[in-house]
Amino acid sequence: MLNIPLADVDRVARPIVAIGTDYSPGTLLDFHTHRRAQFLYGMTGLMEVDTDDGTWMVPPYSGVWLPAGKRHRVRMNGVSTRSLYIEPHAAPRPSPGCEVLVVSPLLHQLLLASANMPALYDENGRDGALAQLLLHELQLAPSLPLFAPLPHDPELASLCRNFLGQPSIRSLPEEWARQLHRSQRTFNRLFRQQTGMSFGVWRQQACLMAALPRLLSGSSVTRTALELGYDSPGAFSSMFRKALGQSPTAFVRAATRQGEELPNHGSQTEA
Repeated sequence: MLNIPLADVDRVARPIVAIGTDYSPGTLLDFHTHRRAQFLYGMTGLMEVDTDDGTWMVPPYSGVWLPAGKRHRVRMNGVSTRSLYIEPHAAPRPSPGCEVLVVSPLLHQLLLASANMPALYDENGRDGALAQLLLHELQLAPSLPLFAPLPHDPELASLCRNFLGQPSIRSLPEEWARQLHRSQRTFNRLFRQQTGMSFGVWRQQACLMAALPRLLSGSSVTRTALELGYDSPGAFSSMFRKALGQSPTAFVRAATRQGEELPNHGSQTEA
């Protein structure tokens, strides 16, 4: 099903509803929830997903898992999507939180094929087998470290949001501690309690998330590295490779190639 409103098919008696939708650059889907869990896959472009827990950056060939009832907002940057809406009892991911998942070549092909599944597909036929295989592949999909959780403490959350808007790997925890009028030890403890990770790891996550739209929009590795405060392109590339398993250049090349291979459809509105 392509460009079909979820409301038209949400109540069908099937564990999965599959919908493909295309979005123009800059489309913002404001905060909303779904009764079903959702796997939102961006085949092209870049998605930025906000929840009450924080921000996810979702590059091409990746998707975001959203548990049932999770409030979220999505900014689409030239994205063609496949969405699977899954009944809560059939959800294949045990995590109560959102995750960015790697989409394998097999899962990619299954998601492409899912666009041809009618809402009331034959559960004992090919489409039923496809639905079951989609659930198995989602269960096995590895997650990517592309999340920057936001703390509940309002002052610390304000600093985090400002940093996400203008990230720099050179930002120091003692500077943040000073702005919050706390000792560095107290700040470090507070930051870990509020976000579940150290300041250094969170800072790197935020810089990695900021790097993706720059690289995919044509910024060079050198320019991106320097804008984010890295001492050299090599230091930035090393961080990128450790986090995502490939160099920035290889990542952009693969994303570009995948985008060129995908068919174009119409354009519409719902995630």
